[in-house]
Amino acid sequence: MSLYYAETHEWAEINGKVATVGISDFAQGELGDIVFVELPVVGDTVDAGGFLCEVESVKAVSEIYAPVAGKIIEVNEELEDAPEKINENARGAWICKIEFSTLPDGLLSEEEYLKQNS
Repeated sequence: MSLYYAETHEWAEINGKVATVGISDFAQGELGDIVFVELPVVGDTVDAGGFLCEVESVKAVSEIYAPVAGKIIEVNEELEDAPEKINENARGAWICKIEFSTLPDGLLSEEEYLKQNS
């Protein structure tokens, strides 16, 4: 498995041709207390850098973007009843899984991402 980050603060853990996607700890910290996650729809296709879903916090509603292009194959339904899990553990509270064919250019390693956002 490999971990990548998008400059828009999403992470993608790559296992074969499936990317498990969530938002970074930095992003959840900037958002504050998350109160709602509008999950993407299983079966929908997304473009890399395109709209994936929305996360609502006490501060704002933020768009989440897909770090890879592909088909949504699973969503984390736990977040419907417990969106605060993202605040508790941003790396553990994934949003969805995307089946993809190729990794896009421009994704950052964890080291590169942390260097940009420290």
